Amino acid sequence: MRLMTDMLAHFIELNVFSTPEDGADKVYGGLLSFLPFDLDKEKIAVKRTNTEGFNDRKIVIMEARLDKQRHIMAFLRNLASRLSPDQKELLSRQKDTRVDDSLYFFMRFDKSRLIDENKLWITDCGNCFHLKIALAPFPRKKELALEIVDRILSLDASAD
Repeated sequence: MRLMTDMLAHFIELNVFSTPEDGADKVYGGLLSFLPFDLDKEKIAVKRTNTEGFNDRKIVIMEARLDKQRHIMAFLRNLASRLSPDQKELLSRQKDTRVDDSLYFFMRFDKSRLIDENKLWITDCGNCFHLKIALAPFPRKKELALEIVDRILSLDASAD
């Protein structure tokens, strides 16, 4: 079956929790590293929610959502360019378990590696940046969604 659309995703959601130990500015900088455009110019808001965790610890939840195709494609190209070949191969191997029945593709990136080393590193731990991509296959079939994952991982950062 052939993929019958050029659109790869309907939307992208990226979120992260920041604790006092993390430093909200550092975590915000890590979140911005995913977004290869000027947020003010593009009118993209990063939502910040202040909350409390265990033992009254202050936590800031930062969330960004991309709905426009030009933002989505710029994000995906940036993502693909920053993943190492090993990380891409890992995601490709795990794609069947990372795409759910609603055709969302999930990834987690190690927060400390991104903040300290500016390196994207796939993780299964909770101290991370959470990425959810609403894949857009037509027709809506999981096998086509998995083809989209392969296309995302092979995107060229310099393409239009």
